[in-house]
Amino acid sequence: MNHRANLKAIVLCSLLVLAMVCSQAFAQAPAASARQRSRGGFALYGDWQVKMQFGERQFESILSFTRGQEGKWKGSWISLWGIGDLADVKFEEEELTFSYSMPGRGGEATISKFEGTIKEGKLSGTLKGERGETKIEGKRAPRTSRAVGSWEMKIKVGEREFTGTLTITADKEGKLSGVWKSQRGERPVTDVKYERGRLSYKRTIKTEDNEWTSTFEGNIRGNAITGKVKSDRGEAEVTGQRINGDIIGTWNLEIASDQGSTRQRLRINPDMTALYGSNLVKKVDVEDGKISFKIVLEFGDQKYEMNVEGKIEENKLTGELKTSRRTRKITGTKVIRRYRRRPTTSQNR
Repeated sequence: MNHRANLKAIVLCSLLVLAMVCSQAFAQAPAASARQRSRGGFALYGDWQVKMQFGERQFESILSFTRGQEGKWKGSWISLWGIGDLADVKFEEEELTFSYSMPGRGGEATISKFEGTIKEGKLSGTLKGERGETKIEGKRAPRTSRAVGSWEMKIKVGEREFTGTLTITADKEGKLSGVWKSQRGERPVTDVKYERGRLSYKRTIKTEDNEWTSTFEGNIRGNAITGKVKSDRGEAEVTGQRINGDIIGTWNLEIASDQGSTRQRLRINPDMTALYGSNLVKKVDVEDGKISFKIVLEFGDQKYEMNVEGKIEENKLTGELKTSRRTRKITGTKVIRRYRRRPTTSQNR
């Protein structure tokens, strides 16, 4: 009897273990599929720099994709001439399709349809419409590290406070480097690293009598830096504020004209370059809350210049777009992104 009882107990335990394993497998299946969907969405999400050929001329634009409140894909076609909405955006198993209403000279629009793929970070396909077929090729737009830019830094040691300007730049491969400028002059900042909100770097301090190396570790949240600097002399609290943080970012613009307003996007980078639509702005000048920049377009032997001047107050922009032919009013609103706090874990403490 004892032998049979033990056998029954063993069988019962085995069945219980099997049931637990199966329940865990079924519980993990939706999470795995959700991760797969997330990865597939990430393959499309964001900006794509695309090129297309019309006759002998090549045009550059930006295709921008995001998800709406209902989880459906939304897209925009961004060029020098403004922003157009995409319709029927679908992305599944690397296949991308959408419709685009292309404005005509007489005010009439023609519908074109795109069919293509996104593979290994490259977008390619064909736009078909009444005007024929056009090949489109592109790649994901590079993202600027949030650490890049100039920061007003303060180091508090007891009752004393030391200030300096930290400027971080990135090369074509995205590698970061920095310079620290203060009353003592300029010195390089080494081992600059930024990942998931965490910034670290090393700085060598020289005086007439001594030289030592300090290490900074901290966080970037929005336009603020907080952290600590450590050396063999001890440690100190550090805070920093991004210079021109109220100007840097994405602006949604409305450009007025006699034929109606046009939507446009202005993206000002931390290094004060920018994208007006899909066109590069080499430098944005800033003075007393006012910005100005110009765009020079070349069509064969001819050059076409556009000048933008505006004033920024409380995330609002008002200004003018000037060309040799006319002046148009501009109004804009800054896109404000809310950063969520990550839960503290043993890995990010």
